[in-house]
Amino acid sequence: MTDAGTADTTLLPLTTRGGLGEAGLRFYRSVSGARMRSRWTIDERGVFRVPDQGPVIFASNHIGWMDGPLLIALSPRPSHALVKAEAFTGLDGLFLRVGGQIKIDRNHTDVGALRRAVKVLRAGQAVTVWPEGTRGDGELRVIRPGIGYLALVSGAPVVPVAIFGTRRHGEAVDVRPEKGQTIEIMYGDPLAVPRQDWPRQKSDVDEATERIADHLRSHLAHAKTQSHIGLPGPVNDG
Repeated sequence: MTDAGTADTTLLPLTTRGGLGEAGLRFYRSVSGARMRSRWTIDERGVFRVPDQGPVIFASNHIGWMDGPLLIALSPRPSHALVKAEAFTGLDGLFLRVGGQIKIDRNHTDVGALRRAVKVLRAGQAVTVWPEGTRGDGELRVIRPGIGYLALVSGAPVVPVAIFGTRRHGEAVDVRPEKGQTIEIMYGDPLAVPRQDWPRQKSDVDEATERIADHLRSHLAHAKTQSHIGLPGPVNDG
């Protein structure tokens, strides 16, 4: 996800018109979800903590290539993920578009992508973000302010997600888990961030981001004590 905490972005008023269609997304989930469960052992915990209606932001650590397809297919509710623009090419890009995913330019403050994400949330749908902005050791060392902005503008609760097993120690970030491998997905308690109407200040976004970062790291710390796999450590650039 890009840095959405700049002054230019925080001052933008946003419209409230509808979200994104979910027919293609639900089809993708039915097909890909079943395939993933047959190929890997998926250990999901804390699903009951996810609100079953209304807007929600899934915020996950990011350790490997598989994190995106996994959450798009298996999250407790259909969700529109903010996906890097580079992924929207070829057959993968077609699936992402049909599945209602949101293309975002990670190198700039992508106002268009943020507007679409806010519309989705204001329509009562779910959005998935990887607030570290890139794949790494998954320790949530740096949380970009885009997530604070989305939560502050929409008032959507943030559900922390901790993923383990999509990349193992010493593996590269684009690896696909071997067949039969166990993957853990742990959902935490939602954090409510009161909605703040326009205009908003950068300091408001920064404060919301800090609250969310603390919550995400607290969940990750607890999840690590429950995980049988653990995080993979630094990226192997091979």
